[in-house]
Amino acid sequence: MNPIAAPDHKDDFKLKNTKPQLGERWPHGGPRGGVGWISSERATSTYDLVEQMFYLYVRVVKAKDLPTHPVTGSFDPYIEVKVGNYKGKTQHFEKKTNPEWNQVFAFSKEKIQSSVVEVFLRDREMVLRDDYVGKVVFDMHEVPTRVPPDSPLAPQWYRLEGHSGDRKVRGEVMLAVWMGTQADEAFPESWHSDATSVHGEGVFNIRSKVYVSPKLWYLRVNVIEAQDVESLDRSQLPQVFVKAQVGNQILKTKLCPTRTTNPMWNEDLIFVAAEPFEEQLILTVENKASPAKDEVMGRANLPLHIFERRLDHRPVHSKWFNLEKFGFGALEGDRRHELKFSTRIHLRVCLEGAYHVLDESTMYISDQRPTARQLWKQPIGILEVGILSAQGLLPMKKKDGRGTTDAYCVAKYGLKWVRTRTIIENFNPKWNEQYTWEVYDPCTVITLGVFDNCHLGGAEHAATGGGARNDMRIGKVRIRLSTLETDRIYTHSYPLLVLQPSGLKKMGELQLAVRFTCLSLANMIYLYGQPLLPKMHYLHPFTVNQLDSLRYQAMNIVAVRLGRAEPPLRKETVEYMLDVDSHMWSMRRSKANFFRIVSLFSGVISMSKWLGEVCKWKNPVTTVLVHVLFFILICYPELILPTIFLYMFLIGLWNYRFRARHPPHMDTKLSWAEAVHPDELDEEFDTFPTSKQQDVARMRYDRLRSVAARIQTVVGDMATQGERFQALLSWRDPRATSLYIIFCLIAAVVLYITPFKIITLCAGLFWLRHPRFRSKQPSVPSNFFRRLPSRADSML
Repeated sequence: MNPIAAPDHKDDFKLKNTKPQLGERWPHGGPRGGVGWISSERATSTYDLVEQMFYLYVRVVKAKDLPTHPVTGSFDPYIEVKVGNYKGKTQHFEKKTNPEWNQVFAFSKEKIQSSVVEVFLRDREMVLRDDYVGKVVFDMHEVPTRVPPDSPLAPQWYRLEGHSGDRKVRGEVMLAVWMGTQADEAFPESWHSDATSVHGEGVFNIRSKVYVSPKLWYLRVNVIEAQDVESLDRSQLPQVFVKAQVGNQILKTKLCPTRTTNPMWNEDLIFVAAEPFEEQLILTVENKASPAKDEVMGRANLPLHIFERRLDHRPVHSKWFNLEKFGFGALEGDRRHELKFSTRIHLRVCLEGAYHVLDESTMYISDQRPTARQLWKQPIGILEVGILSAQGLLPMKKKDGRGTTDAYCVAKYGLKWVRTRTIIENFNPKWNEQYTWEVYDPCTVITLGVFDNCHLGGAEHAATGGGARNDMRIGKVRIRLSTLETDRIYTHSYPLLVLQPSGLKKMGELQLAVRFTCLSLANMIYLYGQPLLPKMHYLHPFTVNQLDSLRYQAMNIVAVRLGRAEPPLRKETVEYMLDVDSHMWSMRRSKANFFRIVSLFSGVISMSKWLGEVCKWKNPVTTVLVHVLFFILICYPELILPTIFLYMFLIGLWNYRFRARHPPHMDTKLSWAEAVHPDELDEEFDTFPTSKQQDVARMRYDRLRSVAARIQTVVGDMATQGERFQALLSWRDPRATSLYIIFCLIAAVVLYITPFKIITLCAGLFWLRHPRFRSKQPSVPSNFFRRLPSRADSML
């Protein structure tokens, strides 16, 4: 079916179990002088799902009484922190003898090749070499270790020393030096020694951050009617419609069917709005003057905060709003106030708080709570994820003639997004960062993605044209919480797979530690009987087209708002995490879904084959045993249902031995990604509308027609069978219906006078009869059913 062979190394695409050393261990033994590792009881640790990483922290707070330059009389101070070959510098202040920096430097302990920490105070010179003013030296062995949850170490004043260290010079510096881990509060905002090549605005783009999605509302605008609508041409009545706009979202009502000055619509328009409400609801009443021309009759700008927020489906009071005449307003001063009357519009507008605003596919939903916080239930669990490391990443870009990767990881669950720090120029980055989420429903999915940071050069990089590049995707992982056992730590290495125009590619592996802790087992079990989305989605549902459009708008709003954070979570990252292109046509996905349907029926097909073998006496012993079971059930019909349920119970117990021991992951065989045709891949990555040549588009269109023809045939066959069932009693074929109702009458009489056990016994023995008593011709009921008419005869 596809010319490309499947790759040989299939194990590379599978999940791998790892044994990382999780928990905390301190240089002098266990916690607070104890022995060994902190246990997973989490009594004293909040960072027990990651491997411990030690850092030397140097906090530079401020300086005072600094000397001035003997020649210029000014002083532009800055601090340089040096540990071995690593140097970190603070910003410099011009002409300031009492500067305040309040900056933290973090040096990875495993890379430290020095026994001292040197803090230099220098005077910045624009032309000559920077002047040395003084220094403070710390012995590495004397640096204290800070154990969370202790309070941060208090900084102290230190006198500056001269070059040789034998005399003190004028000036003091306030510093704090300690040894800590990535659990330290100073860690996220620190300058890191492994990111010395990053400068400018890129420093902010490598820090780890937590983001919160904006609070989204559905805005329902019910346009009821308008009054006193006057067209510019007084000789004819207007035929109008209403156009509503919120941000980039524009919706229109239907054209009023009659020409009148008091049109009516009573039509709902649904928008997505985000708090804080920065946009306004802009309404314009427009006249269809000609097929190609719309005249604006009036306009109203309504802030969203004036509208009522409802938490159920109770009716909202409607209001009349005056429209400003188009052309008046700012251009003509207060002339609009001279009008005796104005066009008025009747609206019923509310912000829906009982819906969950979907910004992701329901297949991978991570949150189902309604917008209004008052309707939230208590959390039923805690999800903790340790983002440990990645291995074997591929080079994503060129730098100084060599391939490199600057990787960071993003995790999204519910309203909370997290982003790890960027590890510079490393194909095996170690993040070891731990994050926690509250869980309100176990049947939800957490999504994690790994990206290459292409925004490290700041303004200088952007000036060369590099700033316009997008962060490139390295891979994605999804974990459904309901597939996790509670209170168990899962440590697995997930393959990072990306489908590219050249085919399926493994970009590396992501190592995670995941734990799902249950807070209330009773509430969790109760949720399994509740609908996935809030009840308003079922009481007053949206159409499929509305949901698709609203989800697209919600996703755009989330991408824009998160892109305005510092550092920004960029649009390409948000779209990849929210599966923006999941609705696009793909021959590969169509094949995958088709074979998913086929696999669903594989059990039924195998069961029917087994029954066929029983009926044909392929294995006489099995057939005799089926006869014995059949006779027992006929003699004791009350055992039929208990036997069925007992059989399913035993199957469930038997399958427990073969249960999955790890969360499910991306299945390349299920996705039909291992051996996909190159042209199908090229079509999947094509733009919409297509950017290909006409002959390529024609070939793909013909192929799509052939696939659609098969689907059309299958759907038509299913419809035909259903219509034949209807034809049994519809007298479409009078002779067939006559025969069927006579058969029904005879069957009713026979079933009435004959015991049910005898009927079932005869039917079962006839069905299990030996092959020598069988005919190769189709049965009479099958022939009769196939001869019934369907509505296919009436189709053109």
